[in-house]
Amino acid sequence: MKSDIKKALYEAVIILLRPLVKILLKNHVPFRAFSNLAKHVYVDVALKEFGIPGRKPSVSRVSILTGLTRKDVSLVKNPPASVNVEALDRYHRGTRVISGWVRDSRFWNKDGQPADLSIEGKGVSFNELVKRYGGDVPPRAVLDELVTSGAVERIGESDLRLVTHAFIPFAKETDKLQILGTDVRDLISTIEHNLHSTPDQSFLQRKVSYDNLPAEILPEVREEAVQKGQALLEELDRLMSRHDRDANPSSGGTGRKRAVIGIFYFEDDVKLDDKEEGHERS
Repeated sequence: MKSDIKKALYEAVIILLRPLVKILLKNHVPFRAFSNLAKHVYVDVALKEFGIPGRKPSVSRVSILTGLTRKDVSLVKNPPASVNVEALDRYHRGTRVISGWVRDSRFWNKDGQPADLSIEGKGVSFNELVKRYGGDVPPRAVLDELVTSGAVERIGESDLRLVTHAFIPFAKETDKLQILGTDVRDLISTIEHNLHSTPDQSFLQRKVSYDNLPAEILPEVREEAVQKGQALLEELDRLMSRHDRDANPSSGGTGRKRAVIGIFYFEDDVKLDDKEEGHERS
């Protein structure tokens, strides 16, 4: 690796690790635990993605690729950390149900908005919504998830109202941490793809950023980001759902592809250097 590329990569790793290390320290995860997890991932990626076609991966080759000793490679070939499939299923299930409520006209009111739904009953009901979009799970389980997250509220004894068009599992911190893994993975995977692709094959990766905004303007920016970002995601959701075989079994085509489109907003205080601070004070 060229020295300038290695330097840029190291600097990028330091930047992206800072918020991750902050989360780790807040949750009392020591460096040794992080180091052990990193070893497992190094070995796992080397075994699965950097093998030589037609040859069985060897401990020696993984040791050379990762810089770990043969002993370390042998000890960490079976990663202890696994994806929390149950948490991911809850997240995707909640998202699918809300998405169906928003885009399926059968569950709209006369104004073309998501209707208040009775929990049970024939025809248009929450149970029917879950049957169509929630998979093979009890409607009550989905209802509890959506109510607890604040996405749905009860109206009286038997009716429900959609409060937000997005499902965020506020109730369980473990679920939110699972999203940390999947969403950041997708963003970094996009960047990794773009590093080695031609312009016509690159994935969408855009942002707008300013570092000298007055604090008073941020509420307006946040509100605009939420409204326009949500509207764009709902439009794209309608496009993708028409061709998704789970939501639309009659959809044809070949292969099985996964596509992700994400929007995020972030703000923080700009840390002034000594020169800027002196200018500000003068």
